[in-house]
Amino acid sequence: MTGLLTRHPDRLDDNQHRLRDQLAATCTEMTTLAAQIRSFAQLLIPTDHNAAELTDWITRTRAANLPFLHAFTTGLERDRTAIDAAVTLPWHNGRTEGSNTKIKLIKHQLYGRAGPRLLRQPILLN
Repeated sequence: MTGLLTRHPDRLDDNQHRLRDQLAATCTEMTTLAAQIRSFAQLLIPTDHNAAELTDWITRTRAANLPFLHAFTTGLERDRTAIDAAVTLPWHNGRTEGSNTKIKLIKHQLYGRAGPRLLRQPILLN
């Protein structure tokens, strides 16, 4: 059941397609939600016109009366400058954030057992 709405339709097997279609047929909100998720996923491929598309997406989502997405749209609006940059510019800091996450994981695993000198070794090896 995981990923029925978030996974690209081409990557669903026949059983998952059937289940998704059954859910959509029984619940109109599910159909609307699936369409909104798919259209938002298209915004994650950076292009110049995505800022305007995002505004349209937020308007459609709020008009669709999907209360569980209202908090998400509010968060998008709250940090709109950064979101616009993310959906329009080809640059990102994913590799840096991944390194930071890995270092924090190592630090938490060795918490209380290793000082900075001992932490340095596993960080450099990864």
